[in-house]
Amino acid sequence: MMTIRKSEDRGHANHGWLDSHFSFSFAEYHDPKHMGFRSLRVINDDRIAPGGGFGMHPHRDMEIISYVLGGELEHKDSMGNGRVIRTGDFQYMAAGTGVTHSEFNPSAAKETHLLQVWILPDHKGVAPRYAEKAMAKAAAGKLHLIASKSGRADSIAIHQDMDLWLAKLRAGESGTHALRPQRHAWVHVAEGEVELNGQRLKAGDAAAVGEEGSLNLLGKAGAQVLLFDLN
Repeated sequence: MMTIRKSEDRGHANHGWLDSHFSFSFAEYHDPKHMGFRSLRVINDDRIAPGGGFGMHPHRDMEIISYVLGGELEHKDSMGNGRVIRTGDFQYMAAGTGVTHSEFNPSAAKETHLLQVWILPDHKGVAPRYAEKAMAKAAAGKLHLIASKSGRADSIAIHQDMDLWLAKLRAGESGTHALRPQRHAWVHVAEGEVELNGQRLKAGDAAAVGEEGSLNLLGKAGAQVLLFDLN
């Protein structure tokens, strides 16, 4: 079974310095039919204007993953991290018992484009944690494991029974993911166009999947896809 969530049906807010599209209810955008999917709570497609950003603010008991699609993101947090996250980098924070952080576009000329993802942890009160994974040079034509519960295969270990995969597909390239029984998937097209089990999806589109068995991705135009394998 597969349900498509079209890009144009997402929530939207433009604050000038920040232009965001929301796959699920967030801030002032509220849709009771789209409150999340399984443990996946937020996917925000954010574009931050030059010099703009989020000042220091707190989080707790949330797994937060950001993927920079374009430009750079300057990060600072209460754990002592101060980094510039570049195009193709994944950033992870376990907010746990509490963390404050800021995220700014350090460029005076170029927009920052990122996906901000929130995942509900499988238990609360963990120690805050930070990690990064650089994928700018990752090979096309295959799926790469970015995050998992166990941290297997050099992925980022997270506090949830979820695998996050990145597919990079040029036109004509394909990738397949086997969805085990009782598992579910959320497939989000970050860039480009793909076919998912024969369904055409463009940037910003997503699909909620269950009981499909095999997820077959075919690149139609240079694409990046995030595939969440969820319990």
